Amino acid sequence: MNRRDCLALLGTITVLPLSALAQQTGELRRLGVLSVTADDVIGQARLVEALATHGWKEQDNLRVDWRNGGGDRAPIARLADELIALKPDVLLAIGTPSVEELRQRTATIPIVFAVVTDPVSQGFVQNLAHPGGNITGFTDYDGPLAGKWLEMLTQVTPKVSRAFVVYNPATAPFAALMLRTLEEAARTLDVVVEPAAVHDAASIAALASRKDGGFLVLPDFFTMANRAPLLAAIAESHLPSVFWSRAFVDEGGLMSYSTDSAEQLRRAAGYIDRILKGAQAADLPVQNPTKFELAINVKAAKAIGVTLPAGLLAIANDVIE
Repeated sequence: MNRRDCLALLGTITVLPLSALAQQTGELRRLGVLSVTADDVIGQARLVEALATHGWKEQDNLRVDWRNGGGDRAPIARLADELIALKPDVLLAIGTPSVEELRQRTATIPIVFAVVTDPVSQGFVQNLAHPGGNITGFTDYDGPLAGKWLEMLTQVTPKVSRAFVVYNPATAPFAALMLRTLEEAARTLDVVVEPAAVHDAASIAALASRKDGGFLVLPDFFTMANRAPLLAAIAESHLPSVFWSRAFVDEGGLMSYSTDSAEQLRRAAGYIDRILKGAQAADLPVQNPTKFELAINVKAAKAIGVTLPAGLLAIANDVIE
């Protein structure tokens, strides 16, 4: 075959995207998902839908291996070992503990994270614009957010002069960062911030005995997985509360100002798609949240005998009557 014939032949070849090529050849690419909780309230189903819009469908051209810790920090290490042994093409880490364990086990398999707080200070990435290494993803926390939660709590009548900050140190290692922000805001708002660590059923139940204050529940998959007993204890205390996810408000909590976790997973699907098509995690910038939502449960306010300012109700995205 001469040079002209060879060029003509090459001109007839269609270059297929990797996803389409995998589908035609029957090759399954592999995605490993490690989440701190099994609860779909943060939107895992949205991930599957979003991957499909990019052409990646389970058991068609993509195998998804799901692992979750059920809200417990202890099994995350074992589950991370399981996923690494499967040799996935890319990993999705949902929650800080998932990133911590996976990064200890691989510096080569790309890791996309979601619902993670301050990945720079935690050492997951070098910086947001140029993460470096094999890790990138989507954060769930904007710097002023903690101060906003505290401000909302102080707008309740009767006035709240003490904020009990609820989190599990084992699943929220970034809590120190948020507490610093809260303490700075507290000086302006004339309120005292008091950590209220929880780690099991007994410590959650003990919250019911707190008096003369209000609850501020930090982003934490432990609190999400245990939100039923947590909400029950807070309701028994008759104190106002602010939460990191509207799931708590939907189930009886007072207020939340939060990012959209399901939206983060949808965006994470885009990064997974790009990596499966050849992009490097180091070249994909970490992205901060862009969508926030204020939800208020008026029924909960009436049940504990507090009044919320009209201005706060007016700007709420959703008011549950």
